[in-house]
Amino acid sequence: MSRVKIRELGLKIGYLPTGVKNCITDVEGVQVGHKTLRYPLKHSEYACTGVTAILPHGRNVFKEKIACASYVLNGFGKTTGLVQLNELGRLESPIMLTNTFAVPAVTQGTLNYLLDQNIEIGDGTGTVNVVVGECNDSYLNSIRTFPVQPHHAFQAIQNASTNCVQEGAVGAGTGMVCFDYKGGIGCSSRIICLEGEKEKYTLGCLVLSNFGKQHELKRYNEFLHRSLDLHNHEPNVDTDGSIIIVLATDAPLNERQLQRIAKRSGIGLGRTGSHMDHGSGDIVIAFSTAQTFPHYTDAVIEQVIQLRGDKSIMNTFFTAAAEVTYEAILNSLSNAETTEGRKGRIVKELPLKAINVEE
Repeated sequence: MSRVKIRELGLKIGYLPTGVKNCITDVEGVQVGHKTLRYPLKHSEYACTGVTAILPHGRNVFKEKIACASYVLNGFGKTTGLVQLNELGRLESPIMLTNTFAVPAVTQGTLNYLLDQNIEIGDGTGTVNVVVGECNDSYLNSIRTFPVQPHHAFQAIQNASTNCVQEGAVGAGTGMVCFDYKGGIGCSSRIICLEGEKEKYTLGCLVLSNFGKQHELKRYNEFLHRSLDLHNHEPNVDTDGSIIIVLATDAPLNERQLQRIAKRSGIGLGRTGSHMDHGSGDIVIAFSTAQTFPHYTDAVIEQVIQLRGDKSIMNTFFTAAAEVTYEAILNSLSNAETTEGRKGRIVKELPLKAINVEE
């Protein structure tokens, strides 16, 4: 059976409707691109890794910044850019995802891209804050050989589009392992209607899943057939693993509201079986495309439009954040294919026959 999204198997997560693509790119203007590296090296080593780029809009994000926030569920991670992101509440670079040791190279490549776009950065105006997240793919990927180079970040950005996102073992997700099965990139989206109004908003999610043990998946999830023996093989990795969760919305939300919504992603993560282990980097980045903020302006006062936080729609966003995170993780599993990596190691795909669609 070909790899598909969970909903194509008849399993519905939550009650809110999905967008047309059920992807983060249902948020108008959001683009996603991958660069996948998968090839043998010397001495049984293997490049099994990549880069994923998330662009909030198709314009110059340094000159047209957007509201953004991050939330750290568990801080065992090696990211760049989150300190300034939370201090100023503005995103001014693509959000880049890769493996742990590739963070410097991807930061450099993304910086090169931004410098090419903006010749004044660092010379006539300030510097730029590059946001990069990571997970450890060293079970399948020969991470010490540094397969990811700066130009791969540029290629991921160049590959970005508003199309349906390719999910599973692709881009930054190429070498990731989730619940001892093949994990990686997963997406989902939800439509949120403004109560009593015709206005509606979209909340999209992209995850890089690389966490959990098989018994946790079986124990906490009702979607698995209990009658099936899902034994894969011996545990794949000794580390606790990580996840990066990226939320995007076209709703007018400020950075404080975005952080509140980001926190609720932890509920969806927990529904899959995670309890955020000691060595797990569980990090959420949330942004709104509803309004851009110019880098260059003479204005001293700026007007910001935002939803009121005391209305019921915020609760709906909280629900949506939990639902899209949960479903995106499941989609990362259902889309990922069995993958071979370094030292002949093989991580098997989650058997689709294990998905329980019975009432």
